[in-house]
Amino acid sequence: MDALDLILLGRQLAKIGEDAMRDSPGPSFPTGPSLVLRDVFANPKASINEIAERTSLPQSYVSESVAKLRDQGLVRTSVDPSDKRRTLVQVTEEHPRAVARKGTVSVDAVLAQALGYDGLDAAREELDVLATLSQRLRPATPGPILEQLRQPRQHPGPA
Repeated sequence: MDALDLILLGRQLAKIGEDAMRDSPGPSFPTGPSLVLRDVFANPKASINEIAERTSLPQSYVSESVAKLRDQGLVRTSVDPSDKRRTLVQVTEEHPRAVARKGTVSVDAVLAQALGYDGLDAAREELDVLATLSQRLRPATPGPILEQLRQPRQHPGPA
């Protein structure tokens, strides 16, 4: 296996996982709000203008997406204390929990199908290899979502 094969494998596995999460129960978002949510997660307390600039989405679309995400409890907004005209956006503690819930959906059946098998039993050997690789290659330190999940719950202030 060369580096390009590994990259392609990683991208294909990521696509299978993303498709499985998208099909799982709970909120799913079109690409635009997903981009907004990712940007807000990576850039806490960002303004609507900053999000629009980074995502290349129109400001009105970002504002609409933020309103929908706020209605679903995934982001909260506040007035910028240094400029009352600006709205700041940050994820709520519910966002990483929602991602974690969607991330626990089993992908064994989807992987078995992608591998060309009719059922889980026939794919068991490959599924076990993938599970072992997942455990052995897991980073030693958690990513930002797991880090947030480990923090004690805080009660949000006014929106």
